[in-house]
Amino acid sequence: MSALQQWLAAHDARAFADLDAFLRLPSISARSEHAGDCARTAQFVADTLTRIGLTARIEPTPGHPIVVGEWRGAPAGAPTLLIYGHYDVQPVEPLELWTSPPFEPTVRDGKLFARGAVDDKGQLWIHLMALEAHLAVHGRLPINVIVLAEGEEEVGSAHLEEFLARERERLACDAVVISDSTMFAPGIPSILSSLRGLAYVQIDVRGPAGDLHSGMYGGAVVNPAMALARILATLHDADGRIAIPGFYDTVRTFPDHVRAAMRELPFSDAGLMHEVQVDALGGEAGYTTLEKLWTRPTCEVNGLLSGYTGEGAKTVLPATAMAKVSCRLVPDQDPVVIAQLLEAHVRRVAPPGVSITVTHLHGGRPWRADLQGPIIDAGRAALAAAFGREPVITGEGGSIPVVGDFERILGAPVLLMGFGLPGENAHAPDEWIAVDNVRRGMHAAAVLYEEYGRRASITSHQ
Repeated sequence: MSALQQWLAAHDARAFADLDAFLRLPSISARSEHAGDCARTAQFVADTLTRIGLTARIEPTPGHPIVVGEWRGAPAGAPTLLIYGHYDVQPVEPLELWTSPPFEPTVRDGKLFARGAVDDKGQLWIHLMALEAHLAVHGRLPINVIVLAEGEEEVGSAHLEEFLARERERLACDAVVISDSTMFAPGIPSILSSLRGLAYVQIDVRGPAGDLHSGMYGGAVVNPAMALARILATLHDADGRIAIPGFYDTVRTFPDHVRAAMRELPFSDAGLMHEVQVDALGGEAGYTTLEKLWTRPTCEVNGLLSGYTGEGAKTVLPATAMAKVSCRLVPDQDPVVIAQLLEAHVRRVAPPGVSITVTHLHGGRPWRADLQGPIIDAGRAALAAAFGREPVITGEGGSIPVVGDFERILGAPVLLMGFGLPGENAHAPDEWIAVDNVRRGMHAAAVLYEEYGRRASITSHQ
């Protein structure tokens, strides 16, 4: 056991006690009543960075603040690594579905339950403890480090892109590491190689000036709920392919060897069906399930609202209907273009008798790594050291829009090295993270800093 591992083991109880305090802060960025909680959580992160030996500052934004920590005492020629995470969390509703209160961390069956446990407080905490271990054991870090923790990831990182552009010189780095993703399965560490982007819109359909008696007006006045249902039914063809003209025009196909590697992963459709409790899977014909989840774009209805939905019967013809629709995107789809294509399609197929409003809510670009270079090699070595096996390369169906922002604005490659697990309920009740993965994550992060410093130095002298 290395000196770093010994230190982490000796300080394990304190590490989890401090994580407990972090998780108790209800930093829900989407709710204005929690603005003060977000500010207190930012201060908690800044105080932690200061305590472990970094210089920390809190940067205000028009929304929630960004925390930046720095340590710049590495030997000449050492690389700079930016560690990104977020301290804000999702809302907790429905509260009644939590087994234990969301901001009272509880360990059950080797899992730490709390809102933010895996997304992303627990994973950010992994890096803070790894940094503290290095500074406590060695009195220094093997590389220069910038820690950037934002408070608006769960609401679209509205102010991060502008902050990165404005602070480009101060945030200049050789690589970025983000731990805000999942491993492929328990005991199988993973490097995430791709993320889908997002185009999110709201479709509002309006008919008559107010709700009408369905007996007196039904059959003559166009029903907005029915109109919306017909519009949504045109989004896909019978084979599950998205039927919006131009939608696939810029899709970049994944290489054959990447698709072949996906087929080698220990995955089964039956396992997924059991996990989500369904008796069949759907989607675009002609692709495996992992290809559908990782390499193909989607168009999904996320919410519907119209008419009377209370107890019993109320025979109304509703005046309005609303749907929230999101498209997950793959390289090289542009979220702005896709939202425009979606809106044009909706307007083209909408029936007479209703008016249509399409609101573009937010979006993010897809991302794909090149899987080469010192930071990727260091990530492979770090995960192998912590988990006792080589990591697998995976994709992700979700979106982390900031990944592309870091590469585009800072010109630095990004390593996505997450320690969550499938089924961890990141945006749902009973969110959790495996306690063992927190411990192994701290080990992996500590090794990562050493390996990256060594490998980057070798590369720079070749």
